[in-house]
Amino acid sequence: MDHDEAGRPGGAGARGATDRADLAPGAARHLLGDKTALGEVDPRTIDPPYDAPGYRSSTRRSPRHPLLVLPPSVAERAGPLLGEGRVGPLDHDLTRQHPGEPIGERIVVEGRLSDGDGRPIAGQLIELWQANAAGRYAHHVDDHRAPLDPNFSGTGRCVTGPDGRYRFVTIRPGEYPWGNHHNAWRPAHLHFSVFGRAFVDRLVTQMYFPGDPLFAYDPIFNSVNDPIARQAMVAAFDLRLTEPAFALGYRFDIVVGGPRPTPLEDER
Repeated sequence: MDHDEAGRPGGAGARGATDRADLAPGAARHLLGDKTALGEVDPRTIDPPYDAPGYRSSTRRSPRHPLLVLPPSVAERAGPLLGEGRVGPLDHDLTRQHPGEPIGERIVVEGRLSDGDGRPIAGQLIELWQANAAGRYAHHVDDHRAPLDPNFSGTGRCVTGPDGRYRFVTIRPGEYPWGNHHNAWRPAHLHFSVFGRAFVDRLVTQMYFPGDPLFAYDPIFNSVNDPIARQAMVAAFDLRLTEPAFALGYRFDIVVGGPRPTPLEDER
C-alpha cells in the first residue's frame, strides 16, 4: 500500500504503469504496450511520469535508469489464484459489513473493465479502498484529526462478470490534508486495484468525482499530463445507476491497454 507525505495510506497517485503486461491470458497489454519479453522501457516515455513535478515523494521513489520488463516466471504464474471463491457476498457493499450504518452519503459505483479494443475482461478481481466520509483511513498510520467510523472499514472487492462489469456500494469519501506542500489537500477519491488470476498481475488507479474544486491544486491528479487521460480518472454521474431515496450512482470504466488506457499507478 502506498502512503502519502504525511504517512496516510493511499496517498500515491496515478504515476505510471505496473511491471506486468497481462491481466489474464488473452487480456490486452497495459501502458507498456506489447513488451512481454525482456526489453527496456524508458521512464521518460511514461505518462504520468515516475518523477512528477510538484509531487514530492515521487522524486525520491522514481527510477533513474531505463526499466527492464521481465517475463513472468513459472513460480509466479503458479502462485495463489484469485477468483470468485475468495469473495464474500457482502464484500462489494462497504455499507453492510458492520452491524450499524456508516456515516456519510451512500453512493453506487459501477463500471466495465475492458481492453483497448473494447472487449470485456471477465473474471478479474477488483479491490477498492478509501477514506471515510470525514477523510480518514481505517489504518494505524493515519493520524489525521478526523473521526473514525466504527461501521466503516473502507475496503471492498468483487469479481467482474462475463460482460466485464463490476459494482460497489459505498460511502462518498471526504477530502483530507497531506504533507506535500503548504495547505495541501487531496480531492475525494477511491483507489482501485485490478488483479488477474494471480498476485503478480495487478494494476492500480484512482477514481475522482466530477467538479471537485481541488483538482487544480492536486499535484497527483495533475501528474497525468494528457488532459484526456486525466478526465478518464473522473467518474461520471449516472442517473440510471442512482437508486431512489438510497444512493447516487457513478460510472467508472477501466480501460487496460490501447491508445486511451485508464492512467495507472506505479505499484511500490
